Amino acid sequence: MHPMLNIAIKAARRAGTIINRASMDLERLSVARKGPRDYVTEVDRAAEESIVETLHAAYPDHAVLGEEFGLQGPDQAEFQWIIDPLDGTTNFIHGLPNYAVSIALTHRGQVTQAVIYDPARNELFTASRGSGTFLNDRRVRVSGRTRYHEALLGAHWPQAGDPEQGSSRFREMAEGATGVRRLGATVLDLAYVASGRLDGFCGVGLKPWDVAAGSLMVLEAGGLIADFDGEQGWMDSGNVLAASPKIFTQMLSALNPPSAA
Repeated sequence: MHPMLNIAIKAARRAGTIINRASMDLERLSVARKGPRDYVTEVDRAAEESIVETLHAAYPDHAVLGEEFGLQGPDQAEFQWIIDPLDGTTNFIHGLPNYAVSIALTHRGQVTQAVIYDPARNELFTASRGSGTFLNDRRVRVSGRTRYHEALLGAHWPQAGDPEQGSSRFREMAEGATGVRRLGATVLDLAYVASGRLDGFCGVGLKPWDVAAGSLMVLEAGGLIADFDGEQGWMDSGNVLAASPKIFTQMLSALNPPSAA
């Protein structure tokens, strides 16, 4: 295993310990609102501080981009860690055990190492560029399902009634599949695509820490990831499609139907 991946695993498990400890006494949790349906807790901050401390102890010259504290270190650093200390905060504060820690390492802008740790289930997803994707040391692959009407999708898109009516664009995609699940933790959605639990995922307005680790896992597990035009601008736009190859093609077609003659 790559030494940098080992450090990321150590950092993720330390954060997971903080999260698990806090999950036992949610009534005492301090919660703040960052925006509509967007919360942050003292656990998010403590977990991020723990991750940064672990990473910087091993690699003091690396930059770290985190959800809660922004960029720490040089903007143009050769190595940059991208972390989400607790993706699925809303689930966490409700006691719904669907949340995870996400840590990715980029080298000159390319994701090379990735860890997603689900502390509630003690499931550790890892990937190194060129070496495959693993769940608890067992290699995993994207789903082999080919028929779109049998596909189960994950989603992070505007809710019905969104003022911009953004949800209407995804109706055909949703109706064509066997089902759509809004699990509330994008990093797990992508890990589940990589491990074949979901056949595809569609996300809107995501941040780098939502998708960096999961993107490498999907690719290393034999899947595809792109923006809504099928291009590689998803990290900048935050609009992401990820799926097994045959389901990906059908999702893209459903999202961009031919114009009526």
